[in-house]
Amino acid sequence: MSENSEKIELEVPWDFVATRLDKAIATLHPDLSRSRIKALILSEDVVVSGYCIKQVSHKVKAGDKISIIIPEAVDDTPMPENIPLDIVYEDDDLIVLNKAVGLVVHPGAGNPDGTLVNALLYHCKDNLSGIGGVKRPGIVHRLDKETSGLMIVAKNDLAHQGLSDQLQDRSLSRVYTAFAWRVPTLIKGVVDQPIGRHNTNRLKMAIRTTIGREARTGYKVVEKYNDVISEVECRLDTGRTHQIRVHLQHIKHPLIGDPLYGLAAQEARAILKRGGYEEDVAEQIIGFPRQALHAHEISFIHPRSEEKMTFNAPFPDDMLSLKNLINS
Repeated sequence: MSENSEKIELEVPWDFVATRLDKAIATLHPDLSRSRIKALILSEDVVVSGYCIKQVSHKVKAGDKISIIIPEAVDDTPMPENIPLDIVYEDDDLIVLNKAVGLVVHPGAGNPDGTLVNALLYHCKDNLSGIGGVKRPGIVHRLDKETSGLMIVAKNDLAHQGLSDQLQDRSLSRVYTAFAWRVPTLIKGVVDQPIGRHNTNRLKMAIRTTIGREARTGYKVVEKYNDVISEVECRLDTGRTHQIRVHLQHIKHPLIGDPLYGLAAQEARAILKRGGYEEDVAEQIIGFPRQALHAHEISFIHPRSEEKMTFNAPFPDDMLSLKNLINS
């Protein structure tokens, strides 16, 4: 929740018997329209008695506490900004770029400008696909703010539809490198667990067996460091929010530096001590300021030429420094 978001707290009265969530909110807070309420529920901004609910037809009961987060208003039309881009490939249909650490992909609450979209609007002028809407023009898929690496951007609707179709049928391949705590017993495997919004912390995702969306990550350990840290290659079959981070945490190998899903410092210190790391080196590893995750390869069929294209991006400086520390 950003500083400028609004939080509304409601309590369901005793005479609301099996009332739909959207109707209950509309009755208790008439300033919100039904369409706005529906959008807030679907965007997982409504929590009922500690549980994030995303069904408008959910039946509330007397005494339920309803919390609603009204996100900060964002200008509907992002403005072009001269932000440097690391472009790996570009033609009339698409751009492959190497996203920098710390760059947010599209505007939202708390990030109204300074995003990749603002940079693309400056770079491409009017040549971006409109399928994603005004806030996400040309964006086929996204990376978390603190994840570095390769992304594709569509310049026109033909390219956008073609690349989106490849995402759906999984012919668009994305390969990531992560540095994770400990070494998996199975050096190669697949994590096939559905992911949904966390019950109580709306900033986090979690394994949600019954209501989560399908999520599948293939992983392979490519290097082991002192039997306490792994360099892991991950291939996405699906593209859920925080997917790799949640799946590796689920198998007890969270990412180094991950502020949401990582280890507590005390546990990390014990692991590094077991691996024989000097105290100063251990503290530098523990202090890595972001999730150690880099999208190093992307492969797809060009939507116009039908040529198979593959691109690779080396580690950014911070990941390279981390690898050198781990390997010391």
